Amino acid sequence: MARPIRILVAKAGLDGHDRGAKVIARALRDAGIEVIYTGLHQTPEQVVEAAIQEDVDGIGLSILSGAHLTLFPRIKQLLDEAGAGDIVLFGGGTIPNEDIQPLLDAGVAAVFTPGTPIATIVDFVRRECGKRVEA
Repeated sequence: MARPIRILVAKAGLDGHDRGAKVIARALRDAGIEVIYTGLHQTPEQVVEAAIQEDVDGIGLSILSGAHLTLFPRIKQLLDEAGAGDIVLFGGGTIPNEDIQPLLDAGVAAVFTPGTPIATIVDFVRRECGKRVEA
């Protein structure tokens, strides 16, 4: 039997609002996915260190602070530098539509904005992060 998918749900930077992150973490858990939640105010370095230590298949980053164009690429860079570039980086929050493509170009696998059905996120995690479990 394959091990369950493991996801790190993270709140990086000074953003102090984590209701959405907790909703997603609970939905993923209820879907049979193992979830590790880092809590608030994590640095990109702390997020990547936790992801590697916990041997996760994906990082779900929640950002409401407006720092998405800085935090997502920094986390992706740190993952690549640590030899963990195969960890799927995805996330969401209050992200303007015009910023989504630059994030995808920077290596973010998916960006979910407010109103995205939870089932869409769960399906994405099963499909994309599940590839790492199967490998």
